[in-house]
Amino acid sequence: MSCGIKKQRPGVSAPLDMAMIAADGPVSAAAVFTTNKAVAAPVVVSREHLAATGGYARVVVANSGCANAATGQEGMNVARAMAAAAADALGVKASEVLIASTGVIGVLLDITKVRTGVAAATAALAVGGANDAMKAIMTTDPFPKSAAAAFDAPEGTVTVGGMAKGSGMIEPRMATMLGFLTTDAQVEPGVLAGALRGVVDATFNAITVDGECSTNDCVFVLASGASGVKITDANDPRLIEPMMQVAGHLAREIVRGGEGATKLVTVQVTGAESHADAWLAARTIANSPLVKTAIHGGDPNWGRLVAAAGRSGAAFNLDRASVSIGDVALFVSGTPHDDRSDAAASVLQGAEMTITVNLGMGGTHTATMWTCDFSAEYVRINAEYRT
Repeated sequence: MSCGIKKQRPGVSAPLDMAMIAADGPVSAAAVFTTNKAVAAPVVVSREHLAATGGYARVVVANSGCANAATGQEGMNVARAMAAAAADALGVKASEVLIASTGVIGVLLDITKVRTGVAAATAALAVGGANDAMKAIMTTDPFPKSAAAAFDAPEGTVTVGGMAKGSGMIEPRMATMLGFLTTDAQVEPGVLAGALRGVVDATFNAITVDGECSTNDCVFVLASGASGVKITDANDPRLIEPMMQVAGHLAREIVRGGEGATKLVTVQVTGAESHADAWLAARTIANSPLVKTAIHGGDPNWGRLVAAAGRSGAAFNLDRASVSIGDVALFVSGTPHDDRSDAAASVLQGAEMTITVNLGMGGTHTATMWTCDFSAEYVRINAEYRT
């Protein structure tokens, strides 16, 4: 719905800025939240509600255009009032409502507008409202993001659906974005929480646009049990596989739609001594402004990749390290192959590419992250974000 939280530009229809997801009854729920210590009021309230219900929920309400972060006690009061408004509108307990906000930090959310949006969204609840909902959670996103997947088993079919927003302030620890997943699996809250954590680590926690961890990040999952397929193991492929498909697609779409992004880049690190080293090197490479600007300019500057891996803190052996852009090996076991630069430059002209760095430690540990290039458009968007 549109309730006036986002600014309306002259001659343009009012932007959507309020979304609601409602279940027919109490359902299992789980969430993963930002690790930023400057945590927003909606995150605090949603954490409290999940703890109070033991992992059950009925409603998720999300707004865009205002983060309600760093707004003090008044912001907390507004967040609680937002949940209460949804609870009253749907006849449920306030503790059964999860809330999320995204937008400008340090601005108080207008509770009058929120109440208007909640009332309108409640009246408009419908299965066909999904397309509007995914638009209503967007801020600088260039396009909406959704996905669905199913797993067929002898016991029945488990389906997972989801939508997400995120374009800037993207480097999950956990996730720099808002994500909402639903499934018809029958699964208790504790098992659902374990499954979500594993999925998030391999998807939403493996992306970066600009290395910035936001104040409002959250991923929610609601499980209705309507399929009748009972899941008792957090690693059960009947649930994990469709969740991974949906979350993985949404995560990559966030990077593809990163502020000013023109290229989706898969960063693969191999030959690491440990799991931690693999991820440390991958995250450093994926966040490097020098790497990201070189990619934007189509410059196969493998030296920047070596330097990023070497400074990451991961164990690194330059004499045995290797770097490839696509299938073009530019640096092999410590030896440069600059005669292949033109071929690598051609790879960088594409909209998608893979960069592989072997740390030269002879280990079997690997990590994969997704990032994008840095363009002048990224600077423009963030220079003008509030103005």
